[in-house]
Amino acid sequence: MPIPGSGLAKGLAVTLRTMTKRSHTAQYPDVQPELPPRSRGVIGLFEENCTVCMLCARECPDWCIYIDSHKETVPASTPGGRERSRNVLDRFAIDFSLCMYCGICIEVCPFDALFWSPEFEYAETDIHELTHERDKLREWMWTVPAPPALDPAAEEPKEIAAARKAVEKAEASAASAGSARGPRPRSPGRARSPWST
Repeated sequence: MPIPGSGLAKGLAVTLRTMTKRSHTAQYPDVQPELPPRSRGVIGLFEENCTVCMLCARECPDWCIYIDSHKETVPASTPGGRERSRNVLDRFAIDFSLCMYCGICIEVCPFDALFWSPEFEYAETDIHELTHERDKLREWMWTVPAPPALDPAAEEPKEIAAARKAVEKAEASAASAGSARGPRPRSPGRARSPWST
C-alpha cells in the first residue's frame, strides 16, 4: 500500500529539480526555428510539368486534391499531319485540413510536378481557407531547396548504363561495318587538268 502523500512528494521533487535548470523555450514568432535541410512543410506545384494525368488525385488516401481541366486541340506541327488534343489545367487545389502529409502524391507524380516545400506558416482562422489553390502552391514551389549533389562514388543508374552500352554497341557495329567495306570511294567531282592552277 502506497504511503499517503507520496505522489505529492514525487511531483514536488520533479518541480524542484526542473526549477534549477535553464528553460529551452523557443520564442517562435520573433525567432525562426532552424529547420532540417529537407524538412516536409507543404506541397508545392510546378505547374508547367503537370499534364493533368490525375494520378496524384487518384492515389491520395484522403481525397484532398482537387483538379479541373479541359481539352484543347493543338494544330498539326507539320503540313498534312493530324491535330492532337491536350489537357489544360484549370484548377489544382489541395485541402491541407484533410492532408496527412504522407507524400504519396509526390512519389507517384510521373512528371515531377509536385515537391515538398519547407514552408510551414500557413495557418488560417477559418478551416475552409486551408484549401490552397494553384497560385499559392506555385508560390511555395520557389521555396523548394535544390536537390542534394550526387555522390561521385555512387553507382550509375541502370537506365543510363543500359543506354550508354546501347550507344557504344551501335557505334562499334557502325565502325566495324565501315571498315569491312574498305576505304570509301572518292566522291565524283570535276576532273582537274594537271595544267590547271
